[in-house]
Amino acid sequence: MLSAVIKSMRPRQWVKNLLVFAGLIFSQNLFNPVDVARAFAAFVLFCLLAGAVYIINDLADRENDQRHPQKRNRPIAAGKLKPVPAAAAAALAVIVALVAGFLLDWQFGAISLAYFVMEVAYSFWLKQLVVLDVMIVGAGFAFRAVAGTYVVNVQISPWLFVCTILLALFVAIAKRRHELLFLENGGISHRSVLGKYSETLLDQMIAVATSSTVIAYCLYTIAPETVAKFRTHNLILTVPFVLYAIYRYLYLVYRKDLGGSPERALLSDPPLMVTILLYLASVVAILYVF
Repeated sequence: MLSAVIKSMRPRQWVKNLLVFAGLIFSQNLFNPVDVARAFAAFVLFCLLAGAVYIINDLADRENDQRHPQKRNRPIAAGKLKPVPAAAAAALAVIVALVAGFLLDWQFGAISLAYFVMEVAYSFWLKQLVVLDVMIVGAGFAFRAVAGTYVVNVQISPWLFVCTILLALFVAIAKRRHELLFLENGGISHRSVLGKYSETLLDQMIAVATSSTVIAYCLYTIAPETVAKFRTHNLILTVPFVLYAIYRYLYLVYRKDLGGSPERALLSDPPLMVTILLYLASVVAILYVF
């Protein structure tokens, strides 16, 4: 049962929670041991909270997941984890995550609570509202980034918020496209909102999100407030890594059909992973060394 609970919490998707470290890195506190410890604690708590949300989502979608060629193998859909113990595990994880979150920082706790409420509403209702469904997914990423700034006591940068939510929208829309094409006619029965999308519409939305992400990040690197804050113009040198990463992800979406699993695309594609690591290394070098 414990193995089924852990699997239902989808550890592979916890890579998304690394966004809580964005505030730590861009506030130039990466080598402050206290802030690093607090950011790591925030990461663990968000993993716990997100895991509970995944269990709740699987409980809500149990019948639909049983008709999905891949999701039917999830413990709850497959009957390996019964609803009652699954709900109990989710409730325990939520209580621990929220109580510890408020003890860590009341603002972090408030953001965590708001994230949880939004995700529960998404699981039971908002996922059926066209366009708003992908915007909620994007907002979930932004919540992670914002929460990370509170635990290190820095003010959230509007640029960080905008770039995060645009990138998240890009990933979320690409996932919808994969679901629409992969499930074909059965997609509507699995998730009714897919019937309100079309391949052309999603392609246009991806194009808008991609362009907006690149433009927003480029403007961020040359913005006067960014240059004044970091006392360097060199952050613009990281733009090629961002461009390549986005283009590579588009290649994985359109040619390798990996849009349905962003974490799989990240962890299984060496060029994409190397690019992200090089981007992080260049950011740290520019902000902390040069």
